[in-house]
Amino acid sequence: MTYNIIFPVLNEEKRLERGVMETYRFMEAHAEGPCALTIVDNGSTDRTRELATTLCNQHESIRYIRLDEKGVGIAVKTAIERNEMDIVGYMDIDLSTGLPYLEKAMEIFRSDPSVKMVNASRYGKESRLVGRKWYRVLTGRGFAFLLKFFLGMKATDGICGFKFWRKEVAAELIKACSHENGWFYIVEMLLRTERKGYKIAELPVVWVDDGANTTVHVKKQICVYLRNIRRLRKVFSAEDC
Repeated sequence: MTYNIIFPVLNEEKRLERGVMETYRFMEAHAEGPCALTIVDNGSTDRTRELATTLCNQHESIRYIRLDEKGVGIAVKTAIERNEMDIVGYMDIDLSTGLPYLEKAMEIFRSDPSVKMVNASRYGKESRLVGRKWYRVLTGRGFAFLLKFFLGMKATDGICGFKFWRKEVAAELIKACSHENGWFYIVEMLLRTERKGYKIAELPVVWVDDGANTTVHVKKQICVYLRNIRRLRKVFSAEDC
């Protein structure tokens, strides 16, 4: 089984090399098949491009895609469009979801062919948050509630930056999803996986917040999520008619 791990990045010169190389060494030691690490740069203006290019030149399995558009959604979509590996998905460059969970995800896909997606959860009964500020915990749980209430989400966490699909399912989902460049594109991929009835394995994780280097603007994100929940509710309602 082969794997493609996508790293969406924007101005990540401080965390890029560590995140990519630790993952590279981990997969070299644990993956049972070829692995690609795909860095998708959403228009960085710092040294991200230079560092990523250097890593690509040093390691054949590390790839670099440069985009002018910003957003995790367009980054993941573009990488999936170019994917040829059996399993494809993304994780945060700060490795907030630790690398041992990659091994757990690989074991799930390997042991159960009926599983089409592995979705990490920070809010499951066996999950734990480390270093997360109280208001970020509150907004995270609040988003999960809204996704369940308005969009029927079954998962306990729709936003955790650790999601993987089988190749054919990921390819199908990006054709069905809306044209949304930001984080909510990934949420829609999860929701559409559920709506299509595909088996999803929820993976409880210990999630470590790298709050000192976060690039997330909470107030802006709240507005984006609320707007997209309203938009996607209309889309799903129209599809169900």
